[in-house]
Amino acid sequence: MQNQPTEIIWRDGDVPISLRFDDPYFSLEGGLAETRHVFLGGNDLPARFRDGFHIAELGFGTGLNLLASLAAWREAGIPGRFHYTSFEAYPITAQEMSRAQSAFPELAEIASTLAPHWQGGARSLVLPDLDFTLITGDARETLPRWRGLADAWFLDGFSPAKNPELWQPELMAEVGAHTAPGGTAATYSAAGLVRGGLAAAGFSVTRQPGYGRKRHMTVAAKGRT
Repeated sequence: MQNQPTEIIWRDGDVPISLRFDDPYFSLEGGLAETRHVFLGGNDLPARFRDGFHIAELGFGTGLNLLASLAAWREAGIPGRFHYTSFEAYPITAQEMSRAQSAFPELAEIASTLAPHWQGGARSLVLPDLDFTLITGDARETLPRWRGLADAWFLDGFSPAKNPELWQPELMAEVGAHTAPGGTAATYSAAGLVRGGLAAAGFSVTRQPGYGRKRHMTVAAKGRT
């Protein structure tokens, strides 16, 4: 993935920290465990998986959530293909992705399969069980133009206190508008701004136990009309 250089420092070996937002790309207490707890568990996955299921994400970051989702799909043995669309304003380089993903040996096989695509600058890829698209740019501009509907949202931007642009009510309204009936959203954040924005966007919002030191996380569901 040939991108403009990003400002990253590394903590404890292979934990990337964004200097732009002064925030880690994934939990220092276990990024994969957090992804499984917050984004998979918060969206009731893999139980809801079916052929054509569509995950959308704000904040592609290191690609960890994609790898974990693909692993969960394969472990569940779901026939067919799922779709994954991610919105990212500041893509990191293929080398940075590989270094960050190396912290998760459980995902090494999938990571090594996808690595050549990132190294070749891919923004989309199609596998027998995955249809992936990365949409780069400010989500406040790119999401309104997107024509898709997600069955599950991973809201994984940097902390609302440090990256408030990605959590404003206007953007949460776009998340709601691009959610299929019966769809869900989950995020590690329990900030009032986030919960209020999702509620205003038509979701039923609840707080659930968070991962690690985070007492709460947010889970949201959109009713069928």
